[in-house]
Amino acid sequence: MEAATDNPTRTVSNLRNHFNKGGGNLASTGSVGFLFKRMGVFRLDPAGIDPDELELDLIDHGLEEMGESTGDKGESQLVVRCAFADFGRLQKALEDRGLKPISAESEYLPVTPVELTDEAAKDVLKLVDTLEQDDDVQKVFHNLG
Repeated sequence: MEAATDNPTRTVSNLRNHFNKGGGNLASTGSVGFLFKRMGVFRLDPAGIDPDELELDLIDHGLEEMGESTGDKGESQLVVRCAFADFGRLQKALEDRGLKPISAESEYLPVTPVELTDEAAKDVLKLVDTLEQDDDVQKVFHNLG
């Protein structure tokens, strides 16, 4: 999770409460960091872009992954990922090509996704939804496959 708060004691207490009610545990800071890879993620409008040409051009600027996705409203997007250390280089390469990202941010991607039964997955997603509703929580990442 990523959180921003003016009262860390309140936030930790709230999060611990959410985890306890959801059947989980709140671990110490950084204790599950090895399960995730921090990456820079750019989402682009694919209109007028040749994905193959863009991919070949961006490989020299730190591109690690590129694929298609859909946005919140079902619109088509190109997703470009790089190591977080290469975020600035890739951003500059996109700007040099005149491409303005829909979004540019860091994300934690699971190294090893975990498969759960449908019932267990529903419980985890309910907890994720509860955590996302907390005012201090900015983002929630999980390794549910």
